[in-house]
Amino acid sequence: MTKTALLVIDAQELITTGKLYAYDTYIANVRKLIAEARIFGTEVIYVRHDDGSGKPLSKGNEGFDVCSQFAPEAAERIFDKTVNSPFRESGLLEYLREKGVSRLVVTGLQTDYCIDATVKCGFEHGFEMIVPEYCNSTFDNEFMTAEQSYRYYNDLIWKNRYAKCVEMRTAIEILRSK
Repeated sequence: MTKTALLVIDAQELITTGKLYAYDTYIANVRKLIAEARIFGTEVIYVRHDDGSGKPLSKGNEGFDVCSQFAPEAAERIFDKTVNSPFRESGLLEYLREKGVSRLVVTGLQTDYCIDATVKCGFEHGFEMIVPEYCNSTFDNEFMTAEQSYRYYNDLIWKNRYAKCVEMRTAIEILRSK
């Protein structure tokens, strides 16, 4: 039997803003997945990014915590990381292996940074990676609009290579099957 967990990556107050691509859809979809996971007993795991002392996104600063729309419940695990991949030196990889998790449903920020690293590194560690539609987002950058970045990774780079990029209804079915 495949054991599934829902990862909520870097959905922190400081960067969860209306400037994200498809913001309203992103918020609604991630909230729906968290609610469904909790109802059906699929573990919800949070990851926060810490850029280090003196940087805006660092532990102890306002905006570091998980955004209020996705607030973790008391028993839900939170792992902190200092690099794009949540599997490096955060304890997450060891925790997932200890729990026997083999499939990860990935949500969060930012598509072109930590979500990309999560999808690719998770694949390399042997996890079945699931990326639900409009459950990751990013900002415009000097090379691409946020929408172009989203489409580039979700529709070209990850799909059928590193991950199954699925519709919301499929993602919910996966969460229900644990």
